[in-house]
Amino acid sequence: MNGLRKLTDKIKPAFEKGGKLGFLHSTFDAFETFLFVPDTVTKRGAHVRDSVDLKRILIIVVLALVPAMLFGMWNVGYQHSNAFGLGWGFWQMFWYGLVKVIPLYLVSYIVGLGIEFISAQIKGHEVSEGYLVSGMLIPLIVPVDVPLWMLAIAVAFAVILGKEVFGGTGMNIWNPALLCRAFLFFSYPSKMSGDTVWTGGLSRYLTEGTAYATDGNGLVDAFSGATPLAHPSIEGLQQAGTSFMDLFIGTVPGSVGETSVIAILIGAIILIWTGVASWKIMLSSVVGGLAMGYLGYACGVTDLPGYYQLVLGGFAFGTVFMATDPVTSAQTETGKWIYGFLVGALTVTVRLFNPGYVEGMMLAILLMNTFAPLIDYYVIEGSIKRREKKVKVA
Repeated sequence: MNGLRKLTDKIKPAFEKGGKLGFLHSTFDAFETFLFVPDTVTKRGAHVRDSVDLKRILIIVVLALVPAMLFGMWNVGYQHSNAFGLGWGFWQMFWYGLVKVIPLYLVSYIVGLGIEFISAQIKGHEVSEGYLVSGMLIPLIVPVDVPLWMLAIAVAFAVILGKEVFGGTGMNIWNPALLCRAFLFFSYPSKMSGDTVWTGGLSRYLTEGTAYATDGNGLVDAFSGATPLAHPSIEGLQQAGTSFMDLFIGTVPGSVGETSVIAILIGAIILIWTGVASWKIMLSSVVGGLAMGYLGYACGVTDLPGYYQLVLGGFAFGTVFMATDPVTSAQTETGKWIYGFLVGALTVTVRLFNPGYVEGMMLAILLMNTFAPLIDYYVIEGSIKRREKKVKVA
């Protein structure tokens, strides 16, 4: 590291403003601060002084996402092997999933970071680290077979219109990763419906009851199979051969990183233990989902007990990693309880009463992102009025 530090210090003057490569100052600064802790400190004014900077917080989120990512890679291979009866071992499944998922990450980071760097250069600002997490999230919330050109367009839309036009990291009102998924959902609904998922690969094995896409030689290139959300009843899940434990472990079809509740819970523990994410939002979202789930169960809208809603689809992933986004969620402590509860309740409401869209978590979080400032406003106004009454009484 000392050699790298010396090399960085040697070439740094060329990238300073006024140097030969001064127009690349923002790009150089981004790489330097990524490799080394910044050597600048606050010298005056009232500022929060803490040893934890934005990069460290974002790296913790990235680390918390690793269990879901690794399980998702294995599950992609498992679903392919299981569907075609290939009898693969663990490493064959994982390698297959790795090969399928890596291109999603390459597109996500190349396009997203490319736009971030260009924007920083144009504005003359520092390159924001915020996309480190968004770039990690996006491949985990899309089907593994989504065409890369579609993903590239969606990422560009999310970064430019969902983030940069608002001023960059910390200024956006919607979660960029969910905005990317929303763009895909509304632009290419056949790929993002939520009730079916495609398992890619080339095989001569056939499975009855599925839809196939073939290559020019008549070999099966991919097939579409129903996700658990397409069987929203006990009987439907039983007929599909899906148990509650399958849903909890994650050995079911779905978006890359959203299937395993166990892997997501590991990430939740990391985020809560480090204080990076709000446990209040997570808990209240679960309570909201359970409340609406059991209400629907009691009214006969569904025969699934409320706790099933927590392990179906992207509920767990959205609750832990998306709803808790500190930029787009509620900021007040009371507001976090309200915000989280409404996210969970709205998700299950959409699932129960909107057969055209069986998921709900994406729309619920984006809607609550929109109303989070309003929630905080009324929480603060209510607090001010209560204090005014206390002063009058005194």
